[in-house]
Amino acid sequence: MRQTLVPLFPTVGNVALATDLYELTMAAGYFHAGRTEWACFELFVRDLPPQRSYLVAAGLEQAVHYLKHAQFTGAAIRWLRSLPVFRHVRPEFFGYLRRLRFRGDLDAVPEGTIVFAGEPLLRVTAPLIEAQLAETYLLATINFQTLVATKAARIVEAAHGRGVVDFGSRRAHGPQAGLMAARASYIGGCAGTSNALAGQQLGIPVFGTQAHSWVMAFDDEQEAFKAYLDVFAEHTTLLLDSYDTVEAARKAAALGSRVSGVRLDSGDLAALSRRVRRILDGAGMQKTRILASGDLNEHLIASLLRRRAAIDAFGVGTELVTSRDAPALGGVYKLVEQQVGGRWVPRLKLSARKETYPGRKQVYRIVDGRGRFCRDVIALASEEGRGSALLVPVIRRGRLVSPLPSLGDARSRATDELRRLPARFRRLEAPARYPVQYSRRLRALREQALKEIRQGRAGEKP
Repeated sequence: MRQTLVPLFPTVGNVALATDLYELTMAAGYFHAGRTEWACFELFVRDLPPQRSYLVAAGLEQAVHYLKHAQFTGAAIRWLRSLPVFRHVRPEFFGYLRRLRFRGDLDAVPEGTIVFAGEPLLRVTAPLIEAQLAETYLLATINFQTLVATKAARIVEAAHGRGVVDFGSRRAHGPQAGLMAARASYIGGCAGTSNALAGQQLGIPVFGTQAHSWVMAFDDEQEAFKAYLDVFAEHTTLLLDSYDTVEAARKAAALGSRVSGVRLDSGDLAALSRRVRRILDGAGMQKTRILASGDLNEHLIASLLRRRAAIDAFGVGTELVTSRDAPALGGVYKLVEQQVGGRWVPRLKLSARKETYPGRKQVYRIVDGRGRFCRDVIALASEEGRGSALLVPVIRRGRLVSPLPSLGDARSRATDELRRLPARFRRLEAPARYPVQYSRRLRALREQALKEIRQGRAGEKP
């Protein structure tokens, strides 16, 4: 019987192994081949999920933490050496891994930045092995947090100024996913979270009500409400739908204005909210807020508000933290440039529907006279483009050179940039496609690289 319990939370001591095996075998292969040259990789999303015309960038802080702290411990090295696939790998490689620390460069868009298909969210320039090993972790943290931040932004858009709170920790794909989702949803515009660890570690405002089990644990619903109110006073939000929502609203009203809120979790939320509002107002409880929850998403919230629901805030769980309608973001991390013989050579991929543009790139955003977004131009990083450059230096030679924005600043950036994105691109259904162009020099570089590849292939024929 195994005695050791495994929590399965990545730590500084094991996070270097939170990667795909082929990253490690490629690293060993590069080492054997003497491939010590620098390379440049970019992380971007080729195609946006359905009904999305934009993304809210999130996850950079965790990406930076990984690059700054990931290392191969003695235990990790011993485990790798035990694998049959590494049987013929030279011992020097494992010594190299033991000493390995990231000493490259990172450029990225700040968290909360609105980005579009094809635009780099970050760029890693480092020795080839270091850049390659970072792929899996960077994709995991950027893909997931960007996905959830974008979903949160859509839900907040649908709520039209009413508060939205992340209620999704219990439905997230694991405890760490719940924590990351709380962070990302806050960047996307949520007012807070029910996740206590997110509140403690990240300073996100925390909110909570009560469960049906609280009400059911008492013989009388009124007794349950009063017992909660006696402890939590003005922080009390009562759950009304354990038995009869309307009758429970009357019981809540009898407790007076110290009840700060009530929650509706089932039934016809629009109709019930109006009835509950009348009951509360009749008791002089105009300031008591009505919170709705129960498998909500942006479309259901928009529908409730069209039906004149008397709801002040929404708790959104499953649909938010799993982004149920678009549960994965297809971010990719591709080699775009590589040192060969002391000079940088562009690299590109040619697979059908997976073509890439070569070279280190920058994104320039062009706005109109009122500051609204008009179009983006993806250009070579060496170009001086019109508009504002989105990617900024974050790490140089392994050292952090720019302070990362606070979580509140990232949230404010997202809110401000969404306000500047015209409404046709923010529509919940059939949003317009935001114009993203490639610069003339970038297109010319791609054509030249394609020509050289074709000539090389022709030269290989017998």
